[in-house]
Amino acid sequence: MKMIFMNSDRRPIVGTVTLAALLLAALLLAACGASPANRSSGAGSGRLSIVASFYPFQFVAESVAGDHADVSNLTQPGAEPHDLELTPKQVASISDADLVIYERTFQIAVDEAVQQSGNPNTFDTSTAVPLADIATKSDEEAATAGGGTTAGAGTGDRFLDPHVWLDPVNVEKIATALANRLTALDPAHATDYAANATHLKTRLGTLDGAFRTGLASCQRHEFITQHAAFGYLARRYGLTQIAIGRLSPDTEPSPSRIAEVQQQATQLGVTTIFYETLVSPAVAQAIAGDLELKTDVLDPIEGITPESKGQDYVAVMKANLTSLKAANGCR
Repeated sequence: MKMIFMNSDRRPIVGTVTLAALLLAALLLAACGASPANRSSGAGSGRLSIVASFYPFQFVAESVAGDHADVSNLTQPGAEPHDLELTPKQVASISDADLVIYERTFQIAVDEAVQQSGNPNTFDTSTAVPLADIATKSDEEAATAGGGTTAGAGTGDRFLDPHVWLDPVNVEKIATALANRLTALDPAHATDYAANATHLKTRLGTLDGAFRTGLASCQRHEFITQHAAFGYLARRYGLTQIAIGRLSPDTEPSPSRIAEVQQQATQLGVTTIFYETLVSPAVAQAIAGDLELKTDVLDPIEGITPESKGQDYVAVMKANLTSLKAANGCR
């Protein structure tokens, strides 16, 4: 490509500049002055820029970082996060962020964007809370394998259950690890990160205690839910999840699976079929209608919407506990 420049005497100077050289110059100019704490949307504010892959990690990041960070969520309110597709702007935000919080294998688009971004400041929460490795025998047996979890991301006959956040003890571990990461990025505010993490863990500890006490004495321990999101919660509190669908909520259950769930509901004396806010409740409502059972929301908290029974993670988890206690006849 030939370009013409003018010298101080206004005489033309002809030279050849490659496109690669122009791009390199642009990148160098863009990088000038871009320190880790101000290279994104919060540039110049002195606040960290944190990108969370979906709501539970946004909640933890906002709670621990407090006023020292701007937190954005890649999954828009009301959107189902399992099959997230990223916009070019969101992909760019992953490259520019001071920290990206995500869970490897849960959202493939995020995994790919993180890998391609080259951003060294990423926090894969599965390094703090390893995902349960679930063995499955068939699609129909999957919904009750390993305490109720079932086929999700995996290879061969091994699958990983991503829904760690539905156990508040796991969220405590993520909060501790995040505080450590933020301290390494921004040591000037280490005391605040530690204090914020402690406050969050106190709230989560109280929530854990409420679940332990509230579910300690129940008429039944089985519950039927729309998709297999509650395996970690079930194992923590001695429950048995019976999932109509699989780990991904957009997988339609087969007629034989629906018949099996109906049979289990009758045999176990189940009173309630649970559905959730981000996906259609049609199948859950149909099963409940056939058996003349109640329906109620058991929220996997993959996003907060106006239909959510609470405005943050802790509030919605408390609502989930109330629903489980009522359905299972807990004292």
